[in-house]
This record gives sequence, C-alpha cells and structure tokens, in this order.
Amino acid sequence: MTDNSTAKKYNNIKLFWGITEAIVSFILLFIFIYLGYSTLLEKYLNEFTSNKYLILVLFTLVVGFAHSILFAPLNYYTDFYLEHKYNLSNQTFVKWLWENLKGTLVGLVIGLPLLLLFYLVLLKFGHLWWLPFSILMFIVSVLLAQILPIIILPIFYKVTPIEDEELKERIIQLSKDAGLKVENVFKFNMSKNTKKANAAFTGLGKTKRIILGDTLLENYTIDEIETVIAHELGHYKLKHIQKNILIGTASSFLIFYLIAQLHVISLNWFGFSNIFQISSLPLLILWAAIVGLFFQPLTNWLSRKFEYEADAYAIKSTNKKDSFINTLEKLTDQNLGDKEPHPFVEWFFYSHPSIKKRIAHLNSL
Repeated sequence: MTDNSTAKKYNNIKLFWGITEAIVSFILLFIFIYLGYSTLLEKYLNEFTSNKYLILVLFTLVVGFAHSILFAPLNYYTDFYLEHKYNLSNQTFVKWLWENLKGTLVGLVIGLPLLLLFYLVLLKFGHLWWLPFSILMFIVSVLLAQILPIIILPIFYKVTPIEDEELKERIIQLSKDAGLKVENVFKFNMSKNTKKANAAFTGLGKTKRIILGDTLLENYTIDEIETVIAHELGHYKLKHIQKNILIGTASSFLIFYLIAQLHVISLNWFGFSNIFQISSLPLLILWAAIVGLFFQPLTNWLSRKFEYEADAYAIKSTNKKDSFINTLEKLTDQNLGDKEPHPFVEWFFYSHPSIKKRIAHLNSL
C-alpha cells in the first residue's frame, strides 16, 4: 500500500502548479490585451496580408507559441520531472518531447479548422454567433467521439485485440447484459508512457470500443478487471453518455451565450470598436475562464454522481463487491491518487469521488 502522505504531496504539487499556471496565464493574457499588444500584433500582421482568416491563424500561432515558450519550464517540471520523481513515468526525455509534439500537431489539425469556422460564423451571424456555433460544436463533438478510438487514439498508442480469451468472453457477456453489442475488446500500450493503469469505454455508434491499458492487464486479476469494465459499462447502461451529451450541449448554449454578451459589454473597456476585430478575440478566452469557474463545480458534481451510480452497477452486475473495492484501492495506489483530498479540493476539482467516499458508498449498498 502506498503511503497516502506521498500521494497527497504529489497531488498537491500538481494542483498548486496547475492553479498557478491558470492564474498566470489569465493575468498575462489580460495584460496582453489591456496594454494594447493584442492590437499591435493585429496591425503588424495586417502589413503582410489583408486576409482576415490568415491573420487570425497567424495571430493564434504567435500567441500560442509565446505561451508554450513561457510555460515550457513549468510543463517540463510537472509533466516530466515530477512523474519521474514519483516513479510514475516510463518516458525518456526525447519520447516525452515526441508525445507532446504529436499532441500539439493533432491539436492544430483539429483546432485551426474550428477556429476558422468560428470566425466565419462570427462574420456571418454577428452578435448571434453563439447560437449557430453551439450547434456546430455539438456536431463536431459527436464526430470527434466517433473517430477518437479509430483515428486519434492510434496516433498515440498501439491498439490491438486482447489475447486472454476468458477475459474477452466475460467482457462480451457483461456487455450483452448492459445491452451493448461488442465484437472485440482492445488493449493499448499505456506502459510506453506511464506506470499508471486505466480502462475506458470510448466511441459512439459503430466505433464503440472497450479499451484496457496493458498496465491494467498485467497487474490485475480477471475478476478485478471484470469489475472495472462493469463500471465502465454502467455508464452505458445508465445512459450517462447520452445524458452528458444532452447536458453538455445545453450548457454550451448557455456558456457561449454568456461569453458572447460579456465580450460585447467589455469591448469598450479595452478600446475595441466591434466584435469582429481579431485583437478583441482573446477577450473571449478571459471570459470563458471566468464563466468556466462557475460551471466547473456543477459539472464535477454531476460527474461524481454518475461515478457513484456506475460503481453500484458494477457490483450489482458482477456480484463481486470485494474484488471491486480491492481494485479501486490498487488503482489508487498505482496511480498515486489522494485517498482523502481536502473537501473543497474534491468538490471543486475532482470529477471522481475520492476512494474513501467511493468505498464507503459501496459498503452502504
């Protein structure tokens, strides 16, 4: 068993620097806008081209590159140094750089077209941009969920069918009980990056997949893995995926509406004349951060509620409460999770209940 003081220290360090990065990023972006550097950058780019879409792309790349350079030391410390210090990483420095580069490239391939689509919607619909853009983001989110297991995940991991026939048959049977047709179960080489373990139910429609990290397969019994999969299938059986899509879509309409209104209200504060100025668009990020702060606790509360429900389904469908509790404890140790975080930290930041509360809930059933 891992000493929880070590896990608590690890998680508190990660949390502290995560909050610090968010606050510093917000302040720097505010200064960038308030002191007129945003306007100066747009004017400078206007000297090279009059194409607004190209200016927007270049503007975003410059700001993004500057952010990456400024926070490179912190990202190295939190994502590479700390993971090695606490014996959680299997990456060399070169592999860490390569994985980050792949992540950046995938982000650009997905993000830049969305950015251009957003600006097109902004130009076409003006102050009502939030309405069609919310609809478009719903469509995009569904498409991304469909291609995640078959296109995006293989960019980062080698995905192959699992070889253990007994485990495969158990999972297929569990899936049938949950009303899900599964023809195969997959594993991915999670160990190439980390010593942590995980499993997930991913995809939509014909791309639905159950995927298991090789770190899970190598360190857990068939009964233990079965309970983990039962938990993931619980999300499907209890329609958490559909509920999250519906709730996420409804909240995105509200969030984009609020951001749009706040953007308009604050234009004059920073000397902008209209919403179409590219230099005014970073204001959207500032307002998104502020609005997000208010929605985060509610989103996490709902996520924790769904986790409790999926836990209950796991022990009901497998009748293996002790195995599931043992698995949760082992996963918490292996992933160096904080077993008993501060109540506020759990309420505000955690999408999953703490292991202490999950076990107490399971024992109450």
